[in-house]
Amino acid sequence: MHLTIYILFGILPSLVWLSYYLRKDLHPEPKRTILKLFIYGALLTIPVFIVQVGLSGLLNQVKMSGILDGWPIIADILKWFVVIAFTEEFLKYFVVRQVIIKESTLDEPLDIMLYMVVVALGFAAVENMLYLFSPIDHNYLNVNKLLETTIAISFIRFIGATFLHTLCSALIGYFLAIASLRDRKRKLLVGSGILLASLLHGLYDFSIITLARPMNFIVPLLIIMGLVIFMIYDFDEIKKVKGICKL
Repeated sequence: MHLTIYILFGILPSLVWLSYYLRKDLHPEPKRTILKLFIYGALLTIPVFIVQVGLSGLLNQVKMSGILDGWPIIADILKWFVVIAFTEEFLKYFVVRQVIIKESTLDEPLDIMLYMVVVALGFAAVENMLYLFSPIDHNYLNVNKLLETTIAISFIRFIGATFLHTLCSALIGYFLAIASLRDRKRKLLVGSGILLASLLHGLYDFSIITLARPMNFIVPLLIIMGLVIFMIYDFDEIKKVKGICKL
């Protein structure tokens, strides 16, 4: 019973956002491609977990060595911006770059943004399920309280972490789309997209966990709003671009 609820409300935010983004594509992608991307994103949680555990171990060794004594903020920055944000954003990009970028269905720049978003939603679906397991021991809750708690967590992640994953991946996708149309500065554009997405993702996580009220609410809200405005504009701009992707 509990497992079914966790799976349902873990994947639901991703499916809602997936429906929204797919409607923005004027030339719908094959369902097989979308499903494959979503599954790759879900499976990506495994290597991400392994890499993050390894990097966290290295960071702990550095902290124990005393190098960061007196500078706890540095450890927090490395954790949220590098160990968490960069690894997730880079590996989401890596999946699209290595596995999907050569798909025959990739025939217009907007597809790259959409592919990045779908991978992010697959990743977020598994991440959401894991978060639903972690807060409290739900075995001691009755069904009504279990549903109430699960729905609350799912909704918070729907408008927060899941949405952030799509926006950051769409941002990388935008830079990839622009890079696909330019022979020069292609690597610079791709690197800039990954770096910018990692910085915003890291700042979002860092501010929620580290900053005091009300800044731990205001900063994440501003990041989400800024990305939304940017993506609304750039989705529409990329739609107008006609060209074959050359990544």
